[in-house]
Amino acid sequence: MSLSEITQAIAKAETKAGRMQGSARLIAVSKVQPLERVEAVLEEGHRLFGENRVQEAAGKWPAFKERFPDVSVHLIGPLQSNKARQAMELFDAIHSLDRPKLAKTIARLAQELGHCPDLLIQVNTGEEPQKAGILPAEADAFIAEAKAMDLPIKGLMCIPPVEEEPSLHFALLAKLAARNGLAELSMGMSSDFESAVALGATYVRVGSAIFGARVPVA
Repeated sequence: MSLSEITQAIAKAETKAGRMQGSARLIAVSKVQPLERVEAVLEEGHRLFGENRVQEAAGKWPAFKERFPDVSVHLIGPLQSNKARQAMELFDAIHSLDRPKLAKTIARLAQELGHCPDLLIQVNTGEEPQKAGILPAEADAFIAEAKAMDLPIKGLMCIPPVEEEPSLHFALLAKLAARNGLAELSMGMSSDFESAVALGATYVRVGSAIFGARVPVA
């Protein structure tokens, strides 16, 4: 699928769900993509991108942001506490706040830097031991704790288990967000974004369907 085909598919899913056009925004996941592919999507006019690693983004986006100042880059991969300062200076939003220690680090740095990116809390909806994220049973308490630190918590993010029906996880995430008064839902990828839009996604994350197969890291 091309960028325009994915954009049209999202718009169609919004209409089908009775949602306002543009309420689900497409994050073009540019991790491990050659610069020329990213540049081509920028030239097409797309301005919202997602990266998994702080170091990779640091080598890619400052130069692009000089040329395309209205671009917005979100961190959608895991964040180590020792990379938090660099992430807060690089990204417009971080979708992977997933533990109290990281929340405390970001809160301290926000005071130092005088600004903080928008934050989404990652919820491990499948309760998978190998996956990052707050467990659903602990989500309400963690959201309250993070809000009490004056952090700009805007919403929730999830990555459903590969072998399970994703819509069950999207519905759970939407329920958690609604219960806590959070507007943003980062959920849905190349294979399931229509279902995510139907269940309220405000960000869908699509990579290889836009850019082509990822180039392996040497």
